[in-house]
Amino acid sequence: MQNKRVRILATYLPQFHPIPENDEWWGKGFTEWTNVGKAKPLFRGHYQPRVPADLGYYDLRLPEIRQQQADMAREYGVEGFCYWHYWFGNGKRLLEMPFNEVLNTGKPDFPFCLSWANHDWEAKLFVKGSNNKMLIKQLYPGENDYIAHFNTLLPAFKDHRYIKVDNKPLFQIYSPLDFEDVELFIKIWHKLAKENGFEGIHFVGHTLSEEDIDKIISKGFDAVNTVRLFDLFKKKYTLPQRAYMKMMRVWFNHGQLFDYRKVYKYFSSKTDEKEICYPSIIPNWDHSPRSGRKGHIFVNSNPDAFKNHVKTVLETMRNKEPEHRIAFIKSWNEWGEGNYMEPDLKFGRGYLEALKQAIDEF
Repeated sequence: MQNKRVRILATYLPQFHPIPENDEWWGKGFTEWTNVGKAKPLFRGHYQPRVPADLGYYDLRLPEIRQQQADMAREYGVEGFCYWHYWFGNGKRLLEMPFNEVLNTGKPDFPFCLSWANHDWEAKLFVKGSNNKMLIKQLYPGENDYIAHFNTLLPAFKDHRYIKVDNKPLFQIYSPLDFEDVELFIKIWHKLAKENGFEGIHFVGHTLSEEDIDKIISKGFDAVNTVRLFDLFKKKYTLPQRAYMKMMRVWFNHGQLFDYRKVYKYFSSKTDEKEICYPSIIPNWDHSPRSGRKGHIFVNSNPDAFKNHVKTVLETMRNKEPEHRIAFIKSWNEWGEGNYMEPDLKFGRGYLEALKQAIDEF
């Protein structure tokens, strides 16, 4: 049921089950837990490895896990999950099993929408001078493929659980400006949606750059999900601050370190007060399980700091129409990036409790 005050949607990674492609690329039985479990602390006080608590090292092939995730999200104020959706063109999909099970079984009875992760999959080597290995390329074959894509997802759009905005199914596109044909794609999908009884599709473009908001809207999108995870790199730092950041990179041989308590203020902006902007809520960031010493890392993230961040984000939505008071949590379960809401051994349900408190106080 939609929260009357705010609409919190949590992006959801379906990578926690084996697939043949990952077996081939990374070894038999590979899942996201493979990287999470082998992570090592890179400096004194570095919180790694991160160990899941209530749900354990789960397998998304199990319906009990999917139900427990939904029950937990609902309890703490999340309206629904926004599942990452992979369609590489010509009908090629990956990691579709968890969402298909949710759709086909009707369980859990918890709202959902889809975010098309329309980007190449590469084996990123994180070694200077090395080229990443292409695993599977994102293709845009044209009108027939766009129609097939829509028809494949039509049963999901028709499901009573599918999240709608202005009575239109919400569909997010991760890289809207990398998709040269996106205006035609939107036009075709609107036409097909109306032919199937909808008023259209509520298209949301995802962006890391505030400068691209107007450009995305001009392509036919209804709204933009602004993700200011790395806006902190654009800020002006003093000479001592820059020297310290360089010292940390060189002496300790790892990516940038940032204090979450100091940088969360950069995760939101007055621009998010616009009706067309859907801000992001970011619990933390630590890419080192995937990228080793090359990953950027936030330190000192904790439930209290996170609650302050959530409250700041919610304030940007106060004067919007309730239907558009949408914020995306990045993310529900991106354990390999260190940004997740699910309980771990260190904080338990602390982040979930902080989220609910912030919503209740809004």
